Amino acid sequence: MFKSIGVIELKSIPKGVEATDAALKSAGVDLVSAHPSCPGKYEIILTGSISNVTAAVSHVLAKFDNYVIDSSVMGRIDEQVIAALFGTQSTAKHGALGMIETFSAPTCIKAADIAVKTSRVEIFDLRVSRGMGGKGVVMVTGEVGDVQAAVEAGSAYAKTSGTLSSTSVIAAPHADLWKQL
Repeated sequence: MFKSIGVIELKSIPKGVEATDAALKSAGVDLVSAHPSCPGKYEIILTGSISNVTAAVSHVLAKFDNYVIDSSVMGRIDEQVIAALFGTQSTAKHGALGMIETFSAPTCIKAADIAVKTSRVEIFDLRVSRGMGGKGVVMVTGEVGDVQAAVEAGSAYAKTSGTLSSTSVIAAPHADLWKQL
């Protein structure tokens, strides 16, 4: 399974492809995904030991500094976050619903990891970049107090990085809303 992940978002697709190659050649990391994302960004997700992921991300930041929008290295990432990234998480449609929206994929993934490690919540959905103008959104469910704490913790990280778009907590979503989500 994933030991740690590094996420890098660049503002150029050609430079993103080149940065992916540079990251893979710089340290013993494995590629989880690398692809264009909206609007004209390029997203790289790497995995491996924390030291190798840190080295690869640092190499990309040094070599492609003018093209990097955001990046994050996460050690001991929660398994819920990985499952949500691949769309394999269970979708618990109950309890309160909390949402954190960010302007970058790396920040959204890190905010999701912080949220689930803060309190007893489940990731309902995690979407990054594609079809959302480059934004990211994580939705968590659970008891109202836990959801509130998770949203506050995850959004505090996003706010300090300057990429927080908005947040919301709905204590008891309407049944028809759950059907649409």
